[in-house]
This record gives sequence, C-alpha cells and structure tokens, in this order.
Amino acid sequence: MKIRVGFGFDVHQLKDQHPFVVGGVTLEHHKGAFGHSDADVLLHAICDALLGAANLRDIGFHFKNTDDRWKGISSLILLKETIKLLAEKGWSVGNIDAMLCLEAPKINPHIPAMQENIAAAIGISTEDISIKATTNEQMGFVGREEGVVAYAVCLIEKG
Repeated sequence: MKIRVGFGFDVHQLKDQHPFVVGGVTLEHHKGAFGHSDADVLLHAICDALLGAANLRDIGFHFKNTDDRWKGISSLILLKETIKLLAEKGWSVGNIDAMLCLEAPKINPHIPAMQENIAAAIGISTEDISIKATTNEQMGFVGREEGVVAYAVCLIEKG
C-alpha cells in the first residue's frame, strides 16, 4: 500500500452582512467570508491538502475563480469533485485533520455538523475527520476579524 500526506491552507476576507459558510454549515454572524464560490475556507484548505497529496496541483488550478461555473457554488461540490479527481488516480482518503483560526463565532457547537458534511462528501467516517478551532488572540488581521484562516492535513492511500 502506498500512502501520502498533504497540507492545505486557505484564507478569506471577512465582510459585514455576508454569509459565513464553514464546513458546509452556514454560521450566524455579522460577518462572513468573501470569495468567488461560497468562500468556505475549511473546505478549500481540505481540497488543497487532498490535491497536494495526490500531486494534482491546487484548488485554483482545478476551480479557477475566473470561471463562472464555480461562482457562488457550494464548496461541498468542489470537495466532491476533488474526490473524483483523486479516485481517477486510484487514491482514497484515510483521514483529515483541520484547524480553523478566527475570533468569532465559536466553532465548537458546529463541528459535528461540519464532520457530517465532509464525511458525506468524501465517503468516509466522521471518525476520520478532525476539526479544531483557535483564535489569534486578537492579533493581526484574524484578531481584528478582517479574515479567517484554515489549515488542513490529510492522509491518502492507494492499493
């Protein structure tokens, strides 16, 4: 059996009165992430980790922010498309470990729903998806609530 690991990172600007979608869950908050798709920073970091592990470039290569097909689209669809790309090369997902960095809102109550969404999109157990969150201790653009950051690592398997 062959295994690989991948690392993903994503960042999005936060804007007032904009939807805030994280892990396929719409959070109640006065600010939300802004981007070409639904700007789901967590799913974008996971997609990048998976694509990188499979040596398939990155999310921007496959889902360009200049392509109207992806405008406003749910990032759960991008994750499903990423899984199809991996499957074409014979890869399956072993596990995902992700970290969100934002000041507000609190993420912990939403983690089970995020795990369910991600597990359904990938076809793995929620037990194989770890999501954590931290603040930036009110420092920098994250601390000022100007942006949100996500990091993800994954393990993929073949054979």
